[in-house]
This record gives sequence, structure tokens and C-alpha cells, in this order.
Amino acid sequence: MEALLNPHLPFDPSLVSGAHPAYWVGPRHLAGDDGRLYDAVADSLTGFGWTSLTVVRGRRELDEPLEDHQVLRSTVLHISRDALRWAQWVLPDEPFHLGGLPIAWQVSACSDASSPLADWSAYFTLDVPGEVITDFLFALDECGQPTTLPVGPEAVLDAATAHGWLLDADQPHAAAIHPTFTARLSLGEVPPLIQDADSRALTAEAEGPGAMGWQAWAEPAMGAPYLWAASFGASVPHGLVAAFACSLSSTAPVLRRVLPESTRDQLLRAPAS
Repeated sequence: MEALLNPHLPFDPSLVSGAHPAYWVGPRHLAGDDGRLYDAVADSLTGFGWTSLTVVRGRRELDEPLEDHQVLRSTVLHISRDALRWAQWVLPDEPFHLGGLPIAWQVSACSDASSPLADWSAYFTLDVPGEVITDFLFALDECGQPTTLPVGPEAVLDAATAHGWLLDADQPHAAAIHPTFTARLSLGEVPPLIQDADSRALTAEAEGPGAMGWQAWAEPAMGAPYLWAASFGASVPHGLVAAFACSLSSTAPVLRRVLPESTRDQLLRAPAS
């Protein structure tokens, strides 16, 4: 049962001491990650039966006090039971940026567990709703072969338009947008440094078209900084991106205690109690 949403309901966390009050909010693509993107995704991966490893790299001088020890990098790696897919929380690792925002989660897969290289990777910044990444990972966990799914790019657009998104008039076969123009899914040339088995993704300034992959982002207002961004390598199966698109475009509200400052006035909300 979905909660009714009231756009005029006051939202003031200071009214309650201690924990912020909980609200059902929508649309979910503007709802942010509730300030707990790691926990939301990691808890789901644990539920899938994935193994987690923590890698900490540091620097300590001889006779240096323990409290002065410098931790340079800390990566949490989650690996599926068949070792064909994995997810890394890379935010502490000084990740590269996507849409001006630091990458938080990197998800990868390969066709052979003995290979040290990923066939594809997908990247998600902070404030991608945790529910959306979790649904993407659930689809990844459930598929038998994570590098080959027999569906075309139309599956991604169908998943979004089924929930009211619109096909882009200029790119009806390659892009869909939210009716408020605050979010977009687009099949286009992937940004630099996206890891992928497609050799064109590794060649800088190559002649001819580059590798094509799905990109998604939320832009609260025209020309405003992105709220979040996501990028899928050229070899990410369209069926998995369709799972992401279906969850992103869902009209079901999500539970939040912390709302993004840039979208707070655009969210519909109702008390969760």
C-alpha cells in the first residue's frame, strides 16, 4: 500500500530531537540516498550471500605513535558466490568524478572467474537512491551469465516509459526523460576511464565513434549541479540497465529521514508513522 504524498507538508527535522523523523517521499530520482548509501547497498549484498572484504592501506613511520598512523585508502569489496560479479565501495579511495561528483560504488562483472579483468563496470555517485542500486544488483545476482543477456536497448526505454517517463523527441530510440525534465537516461558515448571490455573504451581520442553505453543523471533545475550521476560501460547488458531504469522511474515512494538540500522543495512527502 503506497502512502499518499502531500507537497505542502512542512519538513523540519529540528522539530524532533535526536533522530530525524521519517517520511515517504517521491519522486525517488530526487530523493537522494538518505545519507546511508553504503549501508543500504551493503546490507542488500549481505542478504544476497555475497562475501565482503575490507582492504586498508596505510603509512606508518618507524616509532610513530599509533594515533598518528595515516590510512591512505580503504576499500570495501563485495564478491558474489560465483566470483563473477563484485561491487566496491570506492569513495574513500579518492575516486574519479562523474558529472562533477565523486564515484561511490563501482560494480563489475566478468564471464570467467579466473580472469583478473572485468568485462564491464558500472559507476554510481552519492545520492543515487540506494533502492535503485540494490535493484540493479539484485538483477545482476539473479542472472545466470552477467555478461550476456539477450535483450536490446529498447528494454531500457520500455522500463522507463512504463512508469510515465517520456521518450526524448530528438533521440526517441536512445533516451528517456522524466516529465519534469529533472532526470534523463541516455545511450551515448561513455565518459573517459570507464572500464569495459570494448576496446574503444580504452582508446583516447580515437577516430570514429567511441564505445556506447547508458548514462543517467538527475538535474534538479536546468543548469544546476547534478544531484547524482550513473554510468554503465558499453558491455553492460541492456537487461541489467533496464532493471535500473525500472527502479529509478518507479512511482512508489521511498523512506527518507535526510533529504537533499537541492531537491527538498521538489519532493512530495508524507509522515511514515
